[in-house]
Amino acid sequence: MCVRKIVIALALLIPGMAWAQFQGNERPAGDSTLVLSLDDAIKIALSENTSVKMADMEIQRLKYARKGTYAALFPQVNGSGSYQRTIKRQVMYMGGGDDSGSGGGTSSMFAGILEPIEWYLNQLIAQAPGPIEPYVPKPTPEDENTGGIAVGRLNTWSAGINASMPLVNAQLWENISISADQVELAVEKARESRLGTVTSVKQAYYAVLLAKEAFEVYKQVYENAVENFRQTEMKYNVQKASELDYTRAKSNVAAAIPNVYNAESSIMLALWQLKAVMGLELEREIDVTGSLDDYAQTMFRDMNEGENADLERNTTLRQLDMQAEQLAKTVRMQQYAYIPSLNLSFAYSFNAMADNFKFSEYRWTPYSYVGLSLSIPIFSGGQRHYAIKQTRVQADELALQRQNTERQLRISIHQSLQTMDTAMRTYDSARDAAGTAQKAYDIAAKSYQLGKSTLTDLSNTELTLTQTKLQAVQAVYNFVVAKAGLEQTLGYDFTEE
Repeated sequence: MCVRKIVIALALLIPGMAWAQFQGNERPAGDSTLVLSLDDAIKIALSENTSVKMADMEIQRLKYARKGTYAALFPQVNGSGSYQRTIKRQVMYMGGGDDSGSGGGTSSMFAGILEPIEWYLNQLIAQAPGPIEPYVPKPTPEDENTGGIAVGRLNTWSAGINASMPLVNAQLWENISISADQVELAVEKARESRLGTVTSVKQAYYAVLLAKEAFEVYKQVYENAVENFRQTEMKYNVQKASELDYTRAKSNVAAAIPNVYNAESSIMLALWQLKAVMGLELEREIDVTGSLDDYAQTMFRDMNEGENADLERNTTLRQLDMQAEQLAKTVRMQQYAYIPSLNLSFAYSFNAMADNFKFSEYRWTPYSYVGLSLSIPIFSGGQRHYAIKQTRVQADELALQRQNTERQLRISIHQSLQTMDTAMRTYDSARDAAGTAQKAYDIAAKSYQLGKSTLTDLSNTELTLTQTKLQAVQAVYNFVVAKAGLEQTLGYDFTEE
């Protein structure tokens, strides 16, 4: 008898401790658990979720790219500097001379290269003692008797700036417009990411509420089993209940405990999933407020709003429309390749030539110009023509994709509405059945206390009550999850609301 009392006490204590862990109304002082409403969870997710952050960063990246495209309209200014060392000076001839003044033909052309090689080879062959003497170039024929004039200096220095900018470039202007559309497309993709995040948070939040409701149902089943065992034990001790009833009541208590623990585990898993989609650390303790019954009160109104919805704000169709507009502008940009372009250029530089490195004695000569360059496309082998045809085929493919996408989205809307309608009808039926089952259980419990019914009758009514309660909360969960999916399809933005 003493052992049985200890077992019963433990059975009462452990599930009670588990239930107290998820009661958010009264918390001890110093408890750091973060209690969230649905709106709080969504706001945190929109600021902490990784996919939302990445989408915002992509918007910023494309904004920078757009500014870089605008930079092509402004003058492009560059500085330059160069140094050249002359190995062989150029020779200039005046008038038409005879063959004797022709400069020596090919041999004189390569003299500047072959003579130093020949000089060093002769010294190596002779195996001359001591260091090899440096090569000193001999006077070239053009310097002596050929009549040629060597021009230039050994050192040539130059430094300056140059600038250019487009004056007429239709392709560039259209490309800038396309870059602006890319930013808008990135903004819409970020909105899609936010919509997906909001839907994920809602579904995870509702999963926590469902797990809590199931926990409460199974806790009530456990408490009823304990109470029935207590009464059965009292009857058994005074020989008013059979050993079979006593054993069955005891097994009902033992069978109810695993359901409580499973429901507790479901709450923990649902909270972890909620923290993951919110972008919070998994070690952070959180809890949620409210219950599924709060959403059951507005199901009829939400159902009417869903039936009047359209796809005007659907993010997928918006993105496809933006891509179609980009392809249309791409075709125009490719057509503009047939239009001539006009550029303005400017350069200003200083040049100096000398045979030494006495920079203070250099005489720097300025040189500058300004000019216009006109580029007229004439023939490209059909490259521009086929590029336009390729883009138009892509536009036709995108149009077909949009038609199919819209068809699938409308099917999804009907499926969501059908699920919501079924869930609403199931909830109404389950709620009425739960009320009837509760009365039947109360009657059976009273009859069992008076000895007018058996434990089997009581267990059957309790099973029916448990099933109807679970069906009711499951119906509400199915409704709100389908509603969240419908809102995502219709493009209902939490931040805009």
